Amino acid sequence: MALIWLNGELRDADSARVSVFDHGLTVGDGVFETLKTENGRAFAVRRHLDRLAASAAGLGLPEPDRDEVRRACHAVLAATPLPFGRLRVTYTGGPAPLGSDRGDAAPTLLVAHAPATRAPESTAVVTVPWTRNERGALTGLKTTSYAENVIALARARQEAASEALFANTAGLLCEGTGSNVFVVLDGELRTPPLASGCLAGITRALVLEWVGAAETDLPMDCLERAEEIFLTSSLRDVQAVRRVDGRTLPGAPGPVTAKAIRVFRERSAADIDP
Repeated sequence: MALIWLNGELRDADSARVSVFDHGLTVGDGVFETLKTENGRAFAVRRHLDRLAASAAGLGLPEPDRDEVRRACHAVLAATPLPFGRLRVTYTGGPAPLGSDRGDAAPTLLVAHAPATRAPESTAVVTVPWTRNERGALTGLKTTSYAENVIALARARQEAASEALFANTAGLLCEGTGSNVFVVLDGELRTPPLASGCLAGITRALVLEWVGAAETDLPMDCLERAEEIFLTSSLRDVQAVRRVDGRTLPGAPGPVTAKAIRVFRERSAADIDP
C-alpha cells in the first residue's frame, strides 16, 4: 500500500484527501519539484529545494519549510522503497475561495513516490506551433499550471516522439515540456539562456558546470543544422535526440553527447547531492 506525506504526516494514498477548494486544484496556484530516486536515495535534494523555494516566492506563496520537506521526503522514501523512482513534491496555496484570490488557510504540502522507467539512450522529439512567453508572470517558475505541456506532449506522442520543443515569442529555441535542450553547432555545445524563458533545470545547471556549454540565443532552425542534440531533465539525465520532426540524426549519441552522458553519470554517482 503506497504511503504519501500530506500536511505533516504519512497517510495511505488511497484514502488521503486534499480539499476540493485547494487553490492548486482550482486555479493551478502551486509549485512542484520532481526528483530522481535510486535505491531509496533522492538526487540533488538541495538544488531542488532551492528551486521549490524560488518558485514559491515567484508565486507569492509562503516560503516552504525546508526541514519539513526534507522530513517528508525521507519518510516517503522509507515507506515506499523503489530501485528507481520519481519523488514528487507539490506545494500549493491551500484551500481558498473559488476564483483567483487566495484565502487565509495554510499551504498544502504533498510528497509522493512512484516507480519510474529509465529513459532510453536516445529519443525522438517534435517542434510544436505554440510558444513560451519569456516575459510572462510564470516564466522561470516550476508551477502546477501544466496544461500547456499536456497538450504539447500529447502532440509529440501522436508523432511517435517523447518530447515537444517550444520556441519563445521571439522565435528562438526555448525548452521542452519537461526538459532543457542542448545543441552542437560547428562542434560547439550550446543551450538557450534563461532569458529565453526556459526553466532553470537542475540537470541543465549540472551539465553547464560539469561539461560546459555556451548559453546563447538559438534560432529554431538550429535544429535543422545541429550536428547533435540532447535533452536534460531529472529523469532523463542526458538523453540523445535521434530524430527531430522529420530529420534523423545518424549515430546518436554523437561524441559530444556521449561525453556529456559519461561525465554526468560519473559525477552524479560520486555525489548524490551536488
